[in-house]
Amino acid sequence: LYGFTCPQAEAIVRQEVVKGLHADIGFAAGLVRMHFHDCFVRGCLLESTADNTAERDSPVNNPSLRGFEVIDSAKARLEEVCHYGKSVVSCADILAYAARDSVALSGGPRYDVPGGRRDGTVSIASEVNDNIPAPTFNLEQLTQNFAAKGLTQEEMVTLSGTFHASTACVHATFTQGLILFTRVHAGAHTIGRAHCTAFSDRLYNFSATGDTDPTLDPEFMAQLQHACPASADDGSVDPNLVVPMEQHTPYALDTLYYSGVLHNRGLFTSDQALLTSAPTAAQVHQSAYGVYPWKTKFVAAMLKMGQIEVLTGGSGQIRVKCSAVNYY
Repeated sequence: LYGFTCPQAEAIVRQEVVKGLHADIGFAAGLVRMHFHDCFVRGCLLESTADNTAERDSPVNNPSLRGFEVIDSAKARLEEVCHYGKSVVSCADILAYAARDSVALSGGPRYDVPGGRRDGTVSIASEVNDNIPAPTFNLEQLTQNFAAKGLTQEEMVTLSGTFHASTACVHATFTQGLILFTRVHAGAHTIGRAHCTAFSDRLYNFSATGDTDPTLDPEFMAQLQHACPASADDGSVDPNLVVPMEQHTPYALDTLYYSGVLHNRGLFTSDQALLTSAPTAAQVHQSAYGVYPWKTKFVAAMLKMGQIEVLTGGSGQIRVKCSAVNYY
């Protein structure tokens, strides 16, 4: 798309992603998660204003959503190099490219991302809870959540290894491969970290019983309780504590997330929920032992997700600054 107007676009974004990951490897999971949020809601890059609280300041995202500085740096460079009287490269495309590069730099598959997205002008914090899947979701809730965005149950399982791993506060987000006992959603839960508050109920007060989740592997349970000790009798934990989404390869996008789920070592209720039906359990097993088939399905699902409710043509705008709407 930018072959004539900004041929350096993808190279510049990749350079900024590499620079960002050198500063903080956790940005990889953050950027994948950010792309997921931008696709599932309406615009996580916009900052709040005096009369509106934006998505990025929702309790689900703040302070766990990270990587904004990478997007801002890439945008600033592109505005300098490819600004011909108007902005050329959209923030939505920059984020899609950055997520793709984060996947590749984390050991995941490399793939081409089509450009042409335009930027939205609306970002409302109250819309986040209704669109982003929670770590407590059961299989039916997960399936319905993804179906509402035009994604199949199979695509949900595929992305679960990638997006559960990027949420680190109240919800888990999908970002497989970049976690070290932190917190994330299904699919991307193989990368990144998750806050203990996202799964502490499984450790101390599962289903309000005052007991532990019986489906969680006992040895894994003990490890999590050590990393996330209860700070009160009600089982509450320090909200600042985090753990890797996947203990063995926390910064790699791989399929160990699925192996963990098979052995009852998924962090979230929503992770173990993938084993509650024969079709999804079979897919988890296939993904755990078939790296290349999973990568193929992962690329297809990521590309499809990147087209959810996308703005093109005359819709939206090309923002000059990713954190603010153009008011002219």
